[in-house]
Amino acid sequence: MYVCSKCGHQLFSSRSKFEHSTPWPAFSETIREDSVSKKEEKWGAYKVSCGKCGNGLGHEFLNDGPKRGMSRF
Repeated sequence: MYVCSKCGHQLFSSRSKFEHSTPWPAFSETIREDSVSKKEEKWGAYKVSCGKCGNGLGHEFLNDGPKRGMSRF
C-alpha cells in the first residue's frame, strides 16, 4: 500500500504499480475515487494531490498507462 507521506492517507495499491520509462513510481489507478484530488493543467495533464490533506503527489497523464487508454499517476 502506498500512502501519503504527510498524513498517511491510502493512495495506491502495489497491485496497480507498473514499470514506466520514468524514474518515478507509476500507478494505473487509485485505491478509491476520493483517494486523490485532481486539477487540470493547461498542458493536458492533471496535478494530483492527496484527497485528505492536499499534499502534492505529481501528475496524472492520460492514455499513458500500461494498457491502451489507461492513465498513469
